[in-house]
Amino acid sequence: MTKEKQLMGKRSRAAGGRFELKVRKDLEKNWIVGKWPNNVEFSFTLDPHVQVGKCIPAKRRYNPFSKALSIGTGFPDFFAYTTFGGVNILHTELGEINGYHCVIFVESKMNGTLSKTEKEKARWYLENNYCSKFLIASKGDKRGEIVYTEFK
Repeated sequence: MTKEKQLMGKRSRAAGGRFELKVRKDLEKNWIVGKWPNNVEFSFTLDPHVQVGKCIPAKRRYNPFSKALSIGTGFPDFFAYTTFGGVNILHTELGEINGYHCVIFVESKMNGTLSKTEKEKARWYLENNYCSKFLIASKGDKRGEIVYTEFK
């Protein structure tokens, strides 16, 4: 690996981190936002074409060079909910509370595209009613613009 590639990777990781913080600040204007600490793990059954998903705590990553432990490496980046009439509306095991279903998941991607495994995980979250909407935050055409597209 060349020094130029290392420098390019370092800069792109830093830019991705800055964009993620910008998305969070934008969401906090209207939503209560938290870091999603979980991930989806897929395992195959006896039939190799059938996958079974399970929500598990995300693994923590340790960098021995910088002696840093990164927490919050789950997928998606954020979950957000809002309040109606002073009553907190949260997603529970039973589903929606008071007829409202306003929990969203947000993944921030600068280019706006998810990988194949990320698409499978997003589909699994929607099918198992963890959220009502799954949004992908990406950069817009104008400087500083954030565009939210819904994953279907």
